[in-house]
Amino acid sequence: MLRNNVVLAVFKRNVQSYFSGVLGYLFIVVFVVAGAFAAFNQQFFANNQANLDQLSLWYPLLLLFIIPAITMGVWADEKKLGTDELLFTLPASDLEVLLGKFLAVLAVYTIALLFSVTHIFVLNSIGNPDMGLMFTTYFGYWLAGASLLSAGMFASALTSSTTVAFVLGTVICAIPVFIGQVAPSSNLVQSLSLVEQFQDFNTGVLPLASVLYFISLAIMMLYLNRVLITRRHWSSHEQNSMGLQYLVRTISLAVILISVNAIVSYGSSRIDMTSERVYSLSQTTKDLISKIDDKNPVTIEAFISPEVSREYVPIRKRLIGLLREYDQLGGKRLQVRFVDVEPFSKEEEEARLLDISPQRVQTERGGRAYVETIFMGAVVKSATDEVVIPFFNVGTPIEYELTRSIRTVSKDDRLTVGILNTDASIFGGLDMSMGGNQPPWLIVSELKKQYRVEQVSPDSPISDTDYDVLLAVLPSSLTEPQLKNLVDYVKKGKPTLVCDDPLPVFGGGRGIQMAPRMPKPSPGGMMGMRQPPPTPKAYEGRLTPLMNLLEIAWDNGEVVFDYFNPHPEFAEVVRPELIFISPKSGTKSAFSLDSNITSGLQEMLTFFPGSIRPRKDRDLNFEPLLRTGPNSGLLAWGEITSPFFNSVRIVQDPIRVIDEHAHVLAAHITSTPKSKVKDLNVIFVADADLISDELFNIRERQAFGLKIDNVTFLLNCVDQLAGDDSYISLRKRRQKHRTLTLVERETSVFIKERNAEREKANEVAEAKLEEARDRLKEQREKIEKDPSMDSREKQIRLRMAEENESRRLEVDEAKIEREKQQQVEKIKAQTERQIREIENRIRWYAILVPPFPAILLGICFLFFRLKHENQNIAPDRRLK
Repeated sequence: MLRNNVVLAVFKRNVQSYFSGVLGYLFIVVFVVAGAFAAFNQQFFANNQANLDQLSLWYPLLLLFIIPAITMGVWADEKKLGTDELLFTLPASDLEVLLGKFLAVLAVYTIALLFSVTHIFVLNSIGNPDMGLMFTTYFGYWLAGASLLSAGMFASALTSSTTVAFVLGTVICAIPVFIGQVAPSSNLVQSLSLVEQFQDFNTGVLPLASVLYFISLAIMMLYLNRVLITRRHWSSHEQNSMGLQYLVRTISLAVILISVNAIVSYGSSRIDMTSERVYSLSQTTKDLISKIDDKNPVTIEAFISPEVSREYVPIRKRLIGLLREYDQLGGKRLQVRFVDVEPFSKEEEEARLLDISPQRVQTERGGRAYVETIFMGAVVKSATDEVVIPFFNVGTPIEYELTRSIRTVSKDDRLTVGILNTDASIFGGLDMSMGGNQPPWLIVSELKKQYRVEQVSPDSPISDTDYDVLLAVLPSSLTEPQLKNLVDYVKKGKPTLVCDDPLPVFGGGRGIQMAPRMPKPSPGGMMGMRQPPPTPKAYEGRLTPLMNLLEIAWDNGEVVFDYFNPHPEFAEVVRPELIFISPKSGTKSAFSLDSNITSGLQEMLTFFPGSIRPRKDRDLNFEPLLRTGPNSGLLAWGEITSPFFNSVRIVQDPIRVIDEHAHVLAAHITSTPKSKVKDLNVIFVADADLISDELFNIRERQAFGLKIDNVTFLLNCVDQLAGDDSYISLRKRRQKHRTLTLVERETSVFIKERNAEREKANEVAEAKLEEARDRLKEQREKIEKDPSMDSREKQIRLRMAEENESRRLEVDEAKIEREKQQQVEKIKAQTERQIREIENRIRWYAILVPPFPAILLGICFLFFRLKHENQNIAPDRRLK
């Protein structure tokens, strides 16, 4: 039986020993400073996220330093000084001594970790971190270090040299840290990796399986410690037999611990500590499952590859964890079937027949690139309906997809969304410009998971009873009779979502041909066969009758730009016409806070959008949904495009003038009691690219680290128009985008100055070009007014002057453009230096502040120790 007083005595002895000299404090200071360097590096500022991801990335390597530093003298110093024999002759059992020493090193490590909590205070001073996430992250740090302390003690027990103990401790601790690199594709090996087990803690989740892993690792290494210190009890003739016996015991313990971990991980529960509780089932989901009809149960068949590339391991783990929660809550009403999809198996054939789409993922193992086929989809079905989720990608909201699908198949009927046929060809089909059949847009398959989706022809009057919501993309491409049918449908008060665009660029730029200002493309024909010219667009693509009905103004060739970019890592490679919509732009109502559609959205991305404005004499309600920031402006069609053969191309660097208005990109337009048209219910979005496949893929894969809400916004619009808002709150459920607000606030001043200087440089360049053009004009007027020349001589002189001035103008234009670019680059470099200075100042603050408490405590301890030593010395023996 353990005696607590004995364990406490050993504990106090070792803790006092560690802090009796300066070396213990020095290790703590180095540990905290090294952590600060890792946490607040340049990538931290580039990511612009208020979290400790960079520290977590390097923390396993920090443990390889701090753990051996703490444990190297635990047993080695005892052997070196010969106090180990004295220690074991005391009235204390081996287990009591072992536990006392382990608790001592655990206390030292805990103290070191507590000193590093200053990282959180620094983070809180420059941003708005999630404190729940901070707690789980530090709890993960503590568990990881605690499990490795026993490994460091084992290394110390092998030698009497502290230096050798440090090296051995680093090597032994490196095994669980780096074992995942040995076989990256093996789930078994990955489950033994300390780095892999720590991942959930860094996302704000406390997983029972990972907690048990760290405890098991500590138990295993403590047992090895006990074996080493009990060897002194073995007689010489028992060495071989006892060694074999303890080897069998050690292997048995390892097998038991691994088995327990495997069993617990299968049904592992997790505690979600994030502020938004995004890793646990919402109350909406729980209520839905409880309402499923017992006579119409729901089955989820999850087709998941047993081994996936490293990038998809967290998604696979979370998907399986959530499916188990669905299964536990569902009982007989909802059952989950897991199907392991091995390559070339019957399960793979079954998955493909059910339209589960595998993903080909490129990964790297051992320095070589591999392409793997991964299955991670599900079929949700009942006796009356079926929904297929082809693949859960990095950005797929798993709970929303599953819950939406469960609700869809458990209901007897679905609402209907009609998609108007326009030149955008949302449903795909034959495209002569692309040389073949094109697949439907991804928005179609997304809507089919919740609604019945049907094509709607604009060539005849649109039924006002067949569709709950009508979606019209690029209606500016319609002919006059087709547009009349659409306007008549909207007049009847039918919910309609309109997405038009002054400069669509979907399909890799193919959408430019469908811009409202461009003529309708000629219909394709067989080889050499002449086709009649296309019917022109109604009102030259201006949507005049629809604009009059909605009482809004929209220039079909006017493009919005905005200099705001919340992602410093690629701020200079994204042109201002690719607009990020966020309250951080300086417009608090960038997302309408009053609308159920947009409240709670965090960031969206649009490509070359237009702007809409309400008319002054309107009697309709105009509710802006999306707005740009104050550093925005407008570009006319002739400024943003230039002729290119039979088409146009986008000007790379047009002259942009900020007008400091928050331009409206989307609005919800409804009737009021004073309106002439009753029950009008239309959402107009001045950007068709918002629902393009390119932005869908960015959202699905979280490309470039972007977590955009484009798809969420679109589906919210459809749901709101359909009168079914049950999914909207669930769809918006994700972690808050927490950025470095202090850095953003200080750098925004310089960015604004840079934009102003850039505009000034553009204006100066334009003025110089205008002067050069005026010279040519003056020359022409002078020649034309000269009475001494006849008409033939004037023509010759005019042609010569034009040629000379054209050459001069070309030279002047090149020179002016070069000077402008030099000025712009100079402004850019100056701004970048100013931003780097701010980041470096904050970085040094973040590095120097954390170790200060440890240094102060060390100085105080040294002062009191010297004072205490002097008090015990007789006055006549002190130095005079």
